Amino acid sequence: METTDVAERAGALLAALANAGELREESVSVRGVARPLRVVRPVDTDLLLDHVASDPEQNLPYWAELWPSGVGLASELAAEPALVAGKRAVELGSGVGITAAVALEVGAELLATDYAPESLVLTRYTCLLHTGREPAVMQLNWRDEADVTRLLADGPVPVVLAADVLYEQRDIEPLLRLFARLVAPGGIALLAHPGRPPARRFLELARNEGWSNSVHEYMGPWPDPNDFGTVVFVHRLQRPAARPDAGSNRG
Repeated sequence: METTDVAERAGALLAALANAGELREESVSVRGVARPLRVVRPVDTDLLLDHVASDPEQNLPYWAELWPSGVGLASELAAEPALVAGKRAVELGSGVGITAAVALEVGAELLATDYAPESLVLTRYTCLLHTGREPAVMQLNWRDEADVTRLLADGPVPVVLAADVLYEQRDIEPLLRLFARLVAPGGIALLAHPGRPPARRFLELARNEGWSNSVHEYMGPWPDPNDFGTVVFVHRLQRPAARPDAGSNRG
């Protein structure tokens, strides 16, 4: 996309965020990525909280923060592009688009999803500025079966990306069920987290269901100095390959 076209499109995306209040642009460095990412996000957290006060799901606007896990997962993709290059990938919880931008840069055929429509706008913006392209996006509540059915319309994918999606215990079982349906047999889910108890419990259950697990640790630097000392764990969870006789009706 030409520079003038990118600028016009970026302006249109920001205009769609008029209700989010004042926006701030920040530069985010990701290990292994040559150029820092230009990220825009809302400044007024109280305003965002007011917007979700009537949300029956009570999902807080976590998407507006620069979490270390998103940077750590992006670093994993930059270090090993073959994880996603040329492959269909779905990101669960795209935040402000840090992981998505790097995934696109290294060649993923990406669908970015999030509960918050504002997150999807910012994800498209970040990707556009960094790569000149936007990912496909879908608003998704993975606790809603209708949404999950829409997500699965094109079948399972070889790669799922998820950074900092396990804040609460209520998300563990729905996410585990979604992984089992969304990740193709033999495919992988890359799950990044900073050691929260729900993530640890999720990993225990995944292991019990036969997912193999290898992990890399990232220690920053992170965009927010207050996160100094945070360790991000990026798990490669591989779904067991289907057995040759799976689905047969042999007696």
